[in-house]
Amino acid sequence: MKHQNNDDELIDFSLAAAILCQNDRGGYTIPTDGLYPFQWSWDSAITALGWLRIDEKRAWQEVETMFRGQWDNGMVPHILFHKDAESYFPGPDVWGSTDGIPSSTISQPPVWATTIRVMYESCRDRSFAKKKLQQLLPKLIAYHKWWYRERDPANTGLVCSYHPWESGMDNSPAWDDPLAAVPEVDWSYHRRDLGHVDSEQRPHKPEYDRYLYLVDFYKRNKFDSDRIHANCPYKVADIGIISILQRAGNDLLDLCQIASHMDGVEELQDELDRTSVAINSLWSADSRCFLSRDLITGDSLDQITTATVLPLFGGLGSDIQAEAMIGLIDEWLDATNFGISSTHPDSNRYEAQRYWRGPVWLHINWMIATGASDYGYPAIEQRIHTTSVDCIKAAGFWEYFDASNGNGCGGDNFSWTAAIALHWLNTPA
Repeated sequence: MKHQNNDDELIDFSLAAAILCQNDRGGYTIPTDGLYPFQWSWDSAITALGWLRIDEKRAWQEVETMFRGQWDNGMVPHILFHKDAESYFPGPDVWGSTDGIPSSTISQPPVWATTIRVMYESCRDRSFAKKKLQQLLPKLIAYHKWWYRERDPANTGLVCSYHPWESGMDNSPAWDDPLAAVPEVDWSYHRRDLGHVDSEQRPHKPEYDRYLYLVDFYKRNKFDSDRIHANCPYKVADIGIISILQRAGNDLLDLCQIASHMDGVEELQDELDRTSVAINSLWSADSRCFLSRDLITGDSLDQITTATVLPLFGGLGSDIQAEAMIGLIDEWLDATNFGISSTHPDSNRYEAQRYWRGPVWLHINWMIATGASDYGYPAIEQRIHTTSVDCIKAAGFWEYFDASNGNGCGGDNFSWTAAIALHWLNTPA
């Protein structure tokens, strides 16, 4: 595969393509063999961008396979269990959802409409892309309606998350305090992730105990949205989800315009407008970013993480707020050797290799760089691009990277890292 800029001369993009093919399971892509043997929603959305550079029809198949598991209420689950696998816990028996394709009972950051917009605009076979778009639009609209209806029933403009796994940033220190209020599960279990990845790179057991309590909580409440909203012990206005949903919503509006699909557009616009106003309640001038909020205590969650600058990606900051966030990112990049660490290195909860408490994730780098570009900061976009290339040069296509030395962490031959290389790093910033 031809390299298109000097930064990338040491990246083997043919290996990135081979990783997607290796992780292909016939219509869906697993994140990596062993550790994650199923289809994860936002992994799959990012991975589709990589497939777009290899095989356009296979990219659209990735989307269609995920949306086959969409619930009747519009939710797209965060995991679809297409086949049995002993290497992962918790499986479908723990989640308790067995109708249709067995799945988890929570969602994940809703990046799908953004992915599909990129796919539509980039596809060479435009007639095929338009056909697929028309088929998918009602499903995308139903998914966005689910977020607003089920996760913001009071119409505050700020959707909430009921589980740290739903954030995609599972053990972020931003969730420490609200998660501490959740009881620990009272039954024993065997984690399978520690058989694949060093325990120093994964969440601690007390966190896992609480994750599983929440899974049980949804099942005990029969997945009833009213009961869960009223009684869930974990309820967070997650700035990452809010930002990704906002960008995806605006992309969805544009896709509806392209396809002359107007059903649901006015309602979607109202929700986006509501969020554009409400977001300012999460702004922290002292932190120079937006902060998530514990909706049970009302407290701001004051950890600075990559999620707190994702409003750049969502187009949610004013010009003054964007300038402050860009200044924060510039200093952040100076403080690490490789990329934007998932938690700011000045935090007393920073851990260089532990999942979302420190490591660099290249799909988040892409989102932040895209936001920086949108707000007119090409130098920051270039810095993030260059340091993302450096991660792959240093270690290859790992799940995440140690920001201090570039070492690969988590799972190797990882699909969304390979996909981001193909989609973003294979072109000049």
